[in-house]
Amino acid sequence: MAARTTAERPRFIRPDGKEKVTGVGRYTADLSATGMAHARFRYADHPHARILRIDTAKARALPGVVGVVTQADLPDVRFGGLTQDRTLFAKDVVRFEGEIVAGVAALTEEIAAEAAALIEVDYEPQPAVTDFVAAMDPESPLVHPDWASYDRDENMVANGNTIASHTIVKGDTDAAMAGADVVLKSRYESDASQGVPIEPRAVLAEWRGDEVTIWSSTQVPYAARSGVAQTLQIPEANVRVVVPLLGGGFGAKCDLHFEAQVAALARAARRPVRLVFSREEEFRAIAQRREGIVMEIETGATKDGRLVARRARLILDKGAYCGEGGFLGQMAAMQACGPYQIDNISVESFLNYTNQQPSGSVRAPTAPQVCWALEQHMDELAGELGLDPVELRRRTLIEGGAEGPTRQVFDEIGIKQTLERAVEMIGYDRELPEDEAIGVAVGWWPCMPAPSGAYIHLNGDGSGTIVTGAQENGSGAVMAMPAFVAEELGMSPEDFTLLYQDTAAANWDMGSCGSQTTFNSGRAILAAATDVRDQLLDAAAAELEADREDLELADGSVRVKGSPDRAVSVADLAGAGTIHGKGSGEVPEAPAGDTGGCVGRLGNETFLAPQLITQAAHVKVDRGTGVVRVLKVAAAHDSGMILNRLGADGQVTGGVVMGVGLALSEGTMLDDEGRQKNPHLLDYKLVTCSDAPEIEVDWVEIPTKGAGPRGTKGVGEPPQVPTAAAIANAIAKVVGTHVRQLPMTPERVWAASRDARR
Repeated sequence: MAARTTAERPRFIRPDGKEKVTGVGRYTADLSATGMAHARFRYADHPHARILRIDTAKARALPGVVGVVTQADLPDVRFGGLTQDRTLFAKDVVRFEGEIVAGVAALTEEIAAEAAALIEVDYEPQPAVTDFVAAMDPESPLVHPDWASYDRDENMVANGNTIASHTIVKGDTDAAMAGADVVLKSRYESDASQGVPIEPRAVLAEWRGDEVTIWSSTQVPYAARSGVAQTLQIPEANVRVVVPLLGGGFGAKCDLHFEAQVAALARAARRPVRLVFSREEEFRAIAQRREGIVMEIETGATKDGRLVARRARLILDKGAYCGEGGFLGQMAAMQACGPYQIDNISVESFLNYTNQQPSGSVRAPTAPQVCWALEQHMDELAGELGLDPVELRRRTLIEGGAEGPTRQVFDEIGIKQTLERAVEMIGYDRELPEDEAIGVAVGWWPCMPAPSGAYIHLNGDGSGTIVTGAQENGSGAVMAMPAFVAEELGMSPEDFTLLYQDTAAANWDMGSCGSQTTFNSGRAILAAATDVRDQLLDAAAAELEADREDLELADGSVRVKGSPDRAVSVADLAGAGTIHGKGSGEVPEAPAGDTGGCVGRLGNETFLAPQLITQAAHVKVDRGTGVVRVLKVAAAHDSGMILNRLGADGQVTGGVVMGVGLALSEGTMLDDEGRQKNPHLLDYKLVTCSDAPEIEVDWVEIPTKGAGPRGTKGVGEPPQVPTAAAIANAIAKVVGTHVRQLPMTPERVWAASRDARR
């Protein structure tokens, strides 16, 4: 069936909308079970120390305590994605302040908290590695002295405190730099920051014999299932993970996060156990923050604005453990190249262990920080060349047929169209007061191919059930699936219900991460719908004594084209509910490229169906105080064909608001020992409705090779990529210099303005 245009697609009501806006929806923290106990953890509190003794006797003796677990009670198994470097509870050593030493289950939350405090732990403090750049010094203490013995992916190039290193090499950068008319080098630093979903992490575990059901606020239930099975050494078939309504995640709820510890406590307590995090635990204990990065970028250019060479050196703070974030350095390296045409490239990145909170997948991991540095660097270069920043981008952005940093040849690509649309929407060339300016930034992000699967069952009354492993993280991507199926089958979205977020019901799915739900799960669901469609046409052809080619599906029936009276309803064809469709769709392959110059290849060396973004920000800066007010952001995106304009616009709006926070206020502050100083919402400043700017969104819809169903690409992560960079470039125009540390707090903006006036 031919895809309808954005304007032709009907608006639809999200199936999960009513229960969310009325407050009747049940999230994990709302669940309870008969005889349920409550979990609390005892945390390390030391950034780095040897464990000399753990004594749980007082906690076990406290009335109301029904279970206490340490690593000594569990299999000696390490986990951690691309590097297996962590146990569920600390063993011998603690490596960051939020590491879990022991867990307690008790009849009330108050008793559990008291019991956790009664656990006695003797430590021998060790030197804490808090500077992720100095961590590379050969004389630096090792966060993991036994790193060489860990099981890890063969492409993880490790050394000392460097968990992984990556390079991108193309052409002869030294020779090209020597022949450039202008060479500019810039250095920028980004603080670590947090995802801060409003819903706290929560887990409820209940055993029945040797099988455990876990209700969890996870974005990746299948990864959680695998992690529980691995760490508790039980078959995956004995682990079921169910996700109730999910109250946001932004990537911070990816990976195995506390499901196994709570399951272990429930097994020890012989009753259901529930864990609900406090807001402070949300900051200190999780292993999914946005990484700090130091970025050095050097570019050589000709006088007429052609980029001839780029060098970059990126150092990232991985924190204490690998988790699922072992790919961060490689993604950062690709982001340092940006969507520009450059023939000679030499980029290296280093992902380093420290005694700090682990970092991982937070919305477009590494991209907002590296884009913030790169796009300011491009504005600096424009100044050196005497070109307007927009004009420099017009001359250097990738076009169809151009070669990327790993020699990927791009098909038609919409980055220049997004640039022109964004500057048009913002009114780039208009005159503004001296305390106001407009900044522009571009960015890119790949689509993430992965297998998925779906089932569709038609019931005897003509209604249907869609069964998918996809996760609904709030974006509405899963909620849109009934509309896609209805369009394929000539039915109404209201004819379908969804069964999702349950590992016992559906095929494996990557989860709500990588902007992949529509891209991968949507492909599977449409394949299942095609299977159902074929069965309906076959059955109708026999019923109506007509050729399949003469039939069409519309208005809940199959009818002969041009003869609406010759029709049979879907309900009649479904009979007793014997029509079932299944599908997975064909997973597209990543584009070809020459990655021979890349060290540390972990995937994404080339960008499949790249998403392209330009954002322009209009800001007002008080030079006397450094306070920045973002007045408007214009966002133009190439995300392929837009199936649900209302939902897609909402993703951009949310991403931009999150980007404003990253730009101006959100950063984790640490003391000299690596402890967080602002693990709460009083001092960790999120953007509120009153802070949000006017946001205008438009789409450049270009057919793309390797795109998802109906020509779609991802939508959820790209909106945050260039926001901070566009704001930064606008600030620099007002204060006369670039702010080189993220977030660009009033203190940092004021200091930059003062230095520029000297």
